[in-house]
Amino acid sequence: MNEATPRHTAAPSNLAPIDFEIEVGPLPLHGTLPESLRGTLVRNGPNPRVPDAKAHWFSGDGMLHAFHIADGAVHYRNRWVKTGPSDGVANTNVIGHAGRVLALEEAHLPVVIDLATLDTLGPTDFDGGLQHRVTAHPKTDPRTGELLFFGYGTPESLSSGMSFGTVSREGRVTRREHFEAPYASMVHDFAVSAEHVMFPVMPLTASRERAQSGRPPFAWEPAHGTRVGMMPRNGSTKDLVWWSGPACYVFHVMNAWEAGNSVFVDVMQFDLPPLFPYPDGSPAGDSRTPSRLTRWTFDLDNPAHEFTQTVLEETRGEFPRMDERFAGFAYHHGWFAGHVALDDGEVRMYASVIHIDHATGARDMFTFDAPDMVSEAIFVPRAADAEEGDGWLLATVWRGRSNTSDLVIFDAQDVAKGPVCTAVLPHRVPVGFHGNWFPEGSTRLTPD
Repeated sequence: MNEATPRHTAAPSNLAPIDFEIEVGPLPLHGTLPESLRGTLVRNGPNPRVPDAKAHWFSGDGMLHAFHIADGAVHYRNRWVKTGPSDGVANTNVIGHAGRVLALEEAHLPVVIDLATLDTLGPTDFDGGLQHRVTAHPKTDPRTGELLFFGYGTPESLSSGMSFGTVSREGRVTRREHFEAPYASMVHDFAVSAEHVMFPVMPLTASRERAQSGRPPFAWEPAHGTRVGMMPRNGSTKDLVWWSGPACYVFHVMNAWEAGNSVFVDVMQFDLPPLFPYPDGSPAGDSRTPSRLTRWTFDLDNPAHEFTQTVLEETRGEFPRMDERFAGFAYHHGWFAGHVALDDGEVRMYASVIHIDHATGARDMFTFDAPDMVSEAIFVPRAADAEEGDGWLLATVWRGRSNTSDLVIFDAQDVAKGPVCTAVLPHRVPVGFHGNWFPEGSTRLTPD
């Protein structure tokens, strides 16, 4: 049943926020809902209560969108993350760990959410174990359940200080260390393999002096080049070795692993960062600045500590995902939201879902009709013991003509076939960032 009447915000795109909280369902379905899908998909993204046309896309109060799937039906609920002035906006990601659902952004502590209601329960420092900001992209070790995290600009914002730590499966902070990066930078994501942790410091630099003088706090300075701090998992930040490579920017990592005496990291790499300026305020890259799936290779026998960058896929896109049961290990399957190049030189952003088979090099793609836009696609295994990549992809799609959104479900290894099921919403889900799947009846709330 509906608890509120949606009031659609008129917008030429799907960036504008919505101004209501609602529960609705069961949603109309087209196709067949997979019987093995039982649980809740939760997505997070900025949804400012007071819209500001001048605000950066990354800013704004977080809003959670939940699709609960069970017994052949899909129900939807959305709620703002109700943070206080010192809690941040919790608008970037939502994960599970140690029996808690956590809404995250990279400048504050995690915020605990009730999975059933999406009610905000408040920030957590894991019983005093966390003292500073925590990344929106922590990594869960699929073998141990341990959560690995980092923070940048710690303890002082816009500084070169960084932190690293771990949280046990039970929710106890087991390590917390501080180190200095080669320079102050925006570090959105990091990479974790079975044996190493890597911190990519790229020349989207941070400057307190710039901020205090009214200039951009974050700006593109490619002369700094890219530096990647690598440390062994069983070591400490005192063991960091700083590798160097060409200037680039990466928001998101697909996976990292070892083979032989090399470490590999698959990333979505930009030549320059979108939506950020040069130090003088002139634009460096706009929202259409492309990124490509790229493999970084670290030859541990290289005394110069220089890593290489190899493009794996020319089709541009963002929001890489994988089968998280294989995180940190050699893997076959990855997915991302792809852009479509048009004949007139323009680009349709987030127009497709792309599957990459790293073992065969094959690519599988489904493109939505213009002007539809798709979100990050979340992988859900068909069963806990299913082979890698055997399962479903879940994403939301904005339907530009009707200004509404759908939940779409793909067979993860037959994306080109199109959605096997579509659940239709009466309103839209604004462009957001990240989400995860919480299986029904799971005693551990880390995403599967």
